[in-house]
Amino acid sequence: AAGVAAADREERRIAKMTSAVLSSSFQLPQDDKNIYYILLEKHPYGSKIFNAGSMWYLNEQTYLRHMSTDMHATRFWRFVMVEDNSVVTMDVKILHLLDKMAADFLIAINNPRERLNCFLEKLTLDSAMKAREGQRVLVDVDQQTFPGTIRYIGKLRSSYPSGLCPIYFGVELQGDGVGRGHCDGSYNGTDYFKCKPDCGLFVPCNKLQFVTASENNKMKQEEKREAVEDVPVKVGETIGFYLDDVFTRGVAMAVYKEGGNWMVKVCPEEEGTTDVFRDIPMDSVVKEELLSSGELALALVADTDGGHWTQRKRERSSSPEDGENKPPSLDVNSLVQIDLGRGNCVTGTIRWIGYMLKTQEKMAGIELDEEKGVCDGEWQGVRYFTCPAKRGLFVTLEQCQPDMRFQCNSSAFPEPAEFCGLDTAEVPSNLPPLRDDLAVRVLQGPMRGIQGHCNSCYMDAALFSLFSCTSVLDSMLFKPSLPPDRHIQRILRDKIVNPLRQKGFVAASNVMHLRHQLTEKGQCSSFATSEKDPEEFLNLIMHRILGIDPLLKLQSGKLKEQECFCYQIFMDKQEDLVVPNVQQLVEHSFLSSDLKLVEIPSCFIIQMPRFGKEYKMFNKIIPSLELDITDLLLDSPRECFVCGNVATQECSACFKDKMFADTGLKQYCDSCCRQAHSHYQRKMHQPTKLRIPEGFFRGGPDGSPRVPREKMELFAVLCIETSHYVSFVKYGPERENWMFFDSMADRHGDESGFNIPTVTLCPEVAKYLEMPVAALAMEQPRDMEGVAKRLFCDAYMYMYQSKKMALYK
Repeated sequence: AAGVAAADREERRIAKMTSAVLSSSFQLPQDDKNIYYILLEKHPYGSKIFNAGSMWYLNEQTYLRHMSTDMHATRFWRFVMVEDNSVVTMDVKILHLLDKMAADFLIAINNPRERLNCFLEKLTLDSAMKAREGQRVLVDVDQQTFPGTIRYIGKLRSSYPSGLCPIYFGVELQGDGVGRGHCDGSYNGTDYFKCKPDCGLFVPCNKLQFVTASENNKMKQEEKREAVEDVPVKVGETIGFYLDDVFTRGVAMAVYKEGGNWMVKVCPEEEGTTDVFRDIPMDSVVKEELLSSGELALALVADTDGGHWTQRKRERSSSPEDGENKPPSLDVNSLVQIDLGRGNCVTGTIRWIGYMLKTQEKMAGIELDEEKGVCDGEWQGVRYFTCPAKRGLFVTLEQCQPDMRFQCNSSAFPEPAEFCGLDTAEVPSNLPPLRDDLAVRVLQGPMRGIQGHCNSCYMDAALFSLFSCTSVLDSMLFKPSLPPDRHIQRILRDKIVNPLRQKGFVAASNVMHLRHQLTEKGQCSSFATSEKDPEEFLNLIMHRILGIDPLLKLQSGKLKEQECFCYQIFMDKQEDLVVPNVQQLVEHSFLSSDLKLVEIPSCFIIQMPRFGKEYKMFNKIIPSLELDITDLLLDSPRECFVCGNVATQECSACFKDKMFADTGLKQYCDSCCRQAHSHYQRKMHQPTKLRIPEGFFRGGPDGSPRVPREKMELFAVLCIETSHYVSFVKYGPERENWMFFDSMADRHGDESGFNIPTVTLCPEVAKYLEMPVAALAMEQPRDMEGVAKRLFCDAYMYMYQSKKMALYK
């Protein structure tokens, strides 16, 4: 009974509201008003897609008319888009009603996704609508956060036809933000407030972090207290200063402020008892406790707005050139080390710089190389960056020092000196790959190749293999890409491939820059720190980022054509293949899977059969310098392996017959097929007919055309041992033209040192390529010369190229 009564009351309430709406609809003013909405999810409409976060409106009379009818009957309403006036019919349930003030603040945010996030978070939008001029805020400027004060809240442009007028915040930047702005408080010739040049900024509400009134008052009180208490020099203290380029001691007699600058009245010691005083700027004096250090002086810098003092250490020396040896400035993506005390030093990469609430010093968010952190980039409910759990750490920026592993001393490691900097300079010109003697001159030696750092060997080896001595995949460097991905393409081309081909060296910081970009694009937080496999890296950068066409097109039987970038060999253990070559493994894998190549690939990347990184199916694999794919092609003319005429039939059972050759698929012309299968052991075989392409000439036994052989050339091999990747690259046509690359071949220093990449020639490989299979099988890996053991025993991925097809793809 109570439930029925409640239902009746609800019906009466709705009826009363409906009648009120109906009656009010006749009393609307003549000037039309609009009702505003924000789209909560992506909405396709014809050939267009409207993004979540876009703003919409409809006339108030239309809104009231819809509200006065059955909502279930009229849930699809016609809305007008604020930005471009598109008229679209949409389900009202995928939009959210906004009041006019909130809509004015939101429409100032240009990016629909950021606009929706601001609406959903609520706190920022609510704070923006309550904000007042003079309020302290933190401002997001180029992914960094600086303190500032709101000086203006209002419009900068005329209203939209919908009636919305974007509301912006005029902010005066302060502290470290001074000089980071874009104006002096004026916009398009109109003065909205006054501040110093390049200290003003007009931003939407989502670029601000609002400080509560209590925190705002607290900050002001602390600044006043600091202005009194934190003046670093007090009357009566012994200080040092430079007088006519001579370092002099004296006693502070008075501390005062003159024209916004702090001054110290000093009585120099050498003046004796005479009343001679010197007025010295505060930032030119050194306190007594620092005078015992012959090298260190303390520069004191004043904030002219609030008198807030900060301290900065500076090296002093008699040499005038010392100023040029300052450590490089730190920014987002800088590689740094942090001393946590008691000998505990950690390394990582800066992912965020700015100010956090309730902190006065500039902070840095670090993604550590190891799990020694305390978070994943989120602190006290605010996410500043994203990284794996226990890899995030927040410290003051002053605690960060450049990672000394990439700051090598040229006197300690002089070869080559020009590569000892933090970064390898960009090389914007387009350079060809290195071949023959030029490859040896540029690449051979220590500190050559790509420098490894923090589990980067999978990427270092892959990049060196693909770009050092071949151009087969240079299309990755020049193919037109979407604007968000051009930055990655430019890093790959100008900071990795071109420096490698010009100077023979790429610094680890350049590769780390690429790894950070891949982390963001790959929706995986571990590309910058964790160990990966080369195929994972190649699939990400080729397919998802640069969008190049798949390297391989395969077809199995009558199934749909498949596309991929790398081919993984799958096969059962073959007892008769003691020391197989790559040709045999590819043929066995294609036959067992009933696969064919739809077309000749320009690049054929083949992963060897393995079970994890530890277990290898074969103890040794012989590199096939040429890979004959003629018989692996779909609907391509093939040759009878007996007489050489055009083949018409293929027998998979004969492939496993030990009476025949170890390599090559077994296909026959009609006469040879009948003869081969007349043997009693092969009478049960079931050959399949081959399709001869139309237009291919088919004459008699003597006039049959010779089937062209399609062969691919081996240009690189990636190898792995104990989770460490290295590569072998074929730099010339001769059998002994091999070079071996290891991005972490040696190390300079211990934990604070750096890796030394090395490229060495390995002509000994030719000796084992020419060795009979039986003799090679008997060779003990530990007895093999040089690095040949790595090539024959640890092969992970073979890379072949078709120079003919590379001209077209």
